[in-house]
Amino acid sequence: MNIFDLIRHGTRQCASDGSAPDAFGLLEQELSEALNLFWVTAQEILTGSGIRLLEKPAGFLKLENNFFSAMFLYSYHRAGLPRVRRVMHAALNHCLRGMVTGCDNILDDEYKKTLETDLPEGAASFRSIIDIMASDRVLFSILMAAFGRDELSANQVLKASTASLHALTQSGIQESTEEQGIQEILPPADVLARVHHYKTGLLFNCTWAIPEAIGDVRPGAADALKQALYRVGIGCQIMDDMADLGRDVREKRHNYVASLVYHEGGLQQWQQLKRTAAHESGSHDRAVLLHEFPQALQASARLARSYLAEGLGSLFEDAHQAAVEPAISFLYRRIGTEHFMAEAGLCN
Repeated sequence: MNIFDLIRHGTRQCASDGSAPDAFGLLEQELSEALNLFWVTAQEILTGSGIRLLEKPAGFLKLENNFFSAMFLYSYHRAGLPRVRRVMHAALNHCLRGMVTGCDNILDDEYKKTLETDLPEGAASFRSIIDIMASDRVLFSILMAAFGRDELSANQVLKASTASLHALTQSGIQESTEEQGIQEILPPADVLARVHHYKTGLLFNCTWAIPEAIGDVRPGAADALKQALYRVGIGCQIMDDMADLGRDVREKRHNYVASLVYHEGGLQQWQQLKRTAAHESGSHDRAVLLHEFPQALQASARLARSYLAEGLGSLFEDAHQAAVEPAISFLYRRIGTEHFMAEAGLCN
């Protein structure tokens, strides 16, 4: 049974025994409500702009396509936030996700959709700009709607708006240092502490920036949950590095696996990696690590799994510990490292 079967099973079980549904049982329902709020608000904002928001794409509401959003929402349950706040913050998180995705699209010269619009498919840069601008305005609109219902004060709205920017800047600053290519290969520990800490670890804590700014939790009350999400983020970033090894070497980006090869594999292995990466692209990138650098594979795979197991184990309450391994397996598949993990002997 995978992670999403467990969630749906929890929903059915809670409904059938008449008890109050737990966090897993409510995830699908509350996440759907939050995503619909985002979409409807975006539709209202774009109306009259000359850009038409189309129907929600297939799979927009599926848990499989919103795993991290679901985990962030789960952390709100663990902290005891009331339902109205959980849904609002989940919708605001999707706004942050739209901004981050739009920025990544521009920086990486690709296009992963946030909004389904009638703009030309080939207009990737402008579509990304609209995704960023619309997401920012949806965020403020949701906050103002809460103000109109007397759920937030004007000061809280301003604090939340500011927090939404500050939450993303540290990750963005780090990304900016790689735009022109890196000049040195940092040691593996420094890649984690000086790069991935900001690039992904702190980014996974953004989900708590607004709740903390507006006083939905006591100072420090969410620290354990933030640490759990941080570790999940670092584990995922290490696996991203495994999947993107060839591209990152070609484009001179920081990469934990490349650092292992450079600092621990010796000059010959580093030159071999550069040669192979220069002549490989796309799906062939993944053969670079798997077949030619088994020591780096083992080290990065084991560290990634350790971060994921510790993070998810701390995030999930005792009643949901059975979901830890399915969640890890899902992330292997989602990021595209399942074959690496199998090679390292880490697939169940």
